[in-house]
Amino acid sequence: MKKILTLIIPLLCLVWANGVSAQVLRAGIKGEPSSIDPHYHNLTPNNALAREIFDRLIMPDDKQRLQPGLAVSWKAVDDLTWEFKLRKGVKFHDGSPFTADDVVFTFERAPNVPNSPSSFMTYLKGKKISKIDDHTVHIKTERPYPLMPNDMMTFSIISKKHGQGATTEDYNNGKAAIGTGQFKFVEWIPGDRLVLERNENYWGKKPEWKQVIIKPIKSAPSRMAALLAGDVDFIDNVPTTDIERLKNEQGIELSQGISNRVIYLHLDHKRQDSPFVKANGGGSIKNPLQDHRVRKAISKAINRDAIVDRVMEGVAIKAGQLLPEGFFGVSPNLKPEPYDPAGAKKLLAEAGVPNGFELTIHGPNDRYINDAKICEAIGQMLSRVGIRTSVETMPKSVYFNRASRGGPGKTPEFSFILVGWGAGTGEASSPLKSLLHTYDKSRGFGASNRGRYSNPEVDRMVEEALAMIDETKRQNLLAKATELAINDLGIIPLHYQVNTWAAKKGIRYKARTDETTLYSGVYSN
Repeated sequence: MKKILTLIIPLLCLVWANGVSAQVLRAGIKGEPSSIDPHYHNLTPNNALAREIFDRLIMPDDKQRLQPGLAVSWKAVDDLTWEFKLRKGVKFHDGSPFTADDVVFTFERAPNVPNSPSSFMTYLKGKKISKIDDHTVHIKTERPYPLMPNDMMTFSIISKKHGQGATTEDYNNGKAAIGTGQFKFVEWIPGDRLVLERNENYWGKKPEWKQVIIKPIKSAPSRMAALLAGDVDFIDNVPTTDIERLKNEQGIELSQGISNRVIYLHLDHKRQDSPFVKANGGGSIKNPLQDHRVRKAISKAINRDAIVDRVMEGVAIKAGQLLPEGFFGVSPNLKPEPYDPAGAKKLLAEAGVPNGFELTIHGPNDRYINDAKICEAIGQMLSRVGIRTSVETMPKSVYFNRASRGGPGKTPEFSFILVGWGAGTGEASSPLKSLLHTYDKSRGFGASNRGRYSNPEVDRMVEEALAMIDETKRQNLLAKATELAINDLGIIPLHYQVNTWAAKKGIRYKARTDETTLYSGVYSN
């Protein structure tokens, strides 16, 4: 026994030399997933967790470039058919084999989860999948569709064996949460902890950590305090106000990178009588947000430089379109709207509301970096030009349900909202299809078009681009569609997020453009 202890003690000293366990990672995160069900809610925290437990056909790297996942290769076999060759020898966490049947089943379930606040329909509608053999599937479309591989990296593949008849609750309690991913589900106690353990039989590179204990800590000061006190080893969503301080903090390392997430405003384009738009004094008014001049006035009234410099502490990039420079489909002709309060007042007068009107901005207070502060700043800026703006923020679990309510012929609850969108496919077709194409549930368009913006010419361009094989022509068409929608103020872009992670000395994270926090991407150095 003495000899064994002699060997073990030096190893333990090495493991804890930097305060880091080589076996267990304790993470403090801002955005707790709303479900373990990988298809319940198309939301970044949910999607990040899902890809750790379940895997995808194609796995995006840190720059959202396409890499083989459960599919080892893919190609268009004709104008309307894509072939995906599946990885052989892959096992689910319970040891059952992964086959084409699981992919076909996933296609059937993913867009049809009951009560989903934001579904994956936009990536699956209009696609018919067929099993060719146990490790080959064909996916057919009615028109040529060059984005098939991009769509296949946006959702997770589940087990048919465990998914048949399973409810979202069956995933939340672990009964059906059996995937092929790098980590196995152990337990989830909402609001307290989520525990994962390493899949020792993973088909690819195994993560460094044997166990990950994830603590949801919504409060930024509390998350910071937990890291500095040593209660957690790693945190995401470092508050912008604390970045400079942490740079000078011994024993802390930062990882930082630009995101493709645009923070933007959606406006009620559909209703003439919009519930949170009132005349001065609270009376009814014909919805002024339907007037292009009013939308332009709102954009001019927003001081984006002030938001970036003061609210975001300089850790953001002001936005003039859907994606930052360097992404596919970005237009060189669109720039952030200059701050022009005098011009805003002039436009309001031209639109017949020289004295403004009353408006409420709704937003989350625990989803995006400084989201509630941004809403407050916008409320003050609009009030200065005569649009008396009230601010109401709420937890994302409440906000997204209310902001997304609707259906065919219906419009979501709010009139004017703060939202964010990260392009899961890494190009402009993602926000164009989901945010700005006319809402059409049957075809999978406008799934997150919470303002019910509708422009037939934008629709035409988006649909044409989605069927265009020529990359150069498609890039130009997406850029033109973006120009048309943004110049029409279908949405009002504010800024792109820059994301920061922090960890104990000896731990690093590879920052990602898709913002996701992947525990398989945390490593010791």
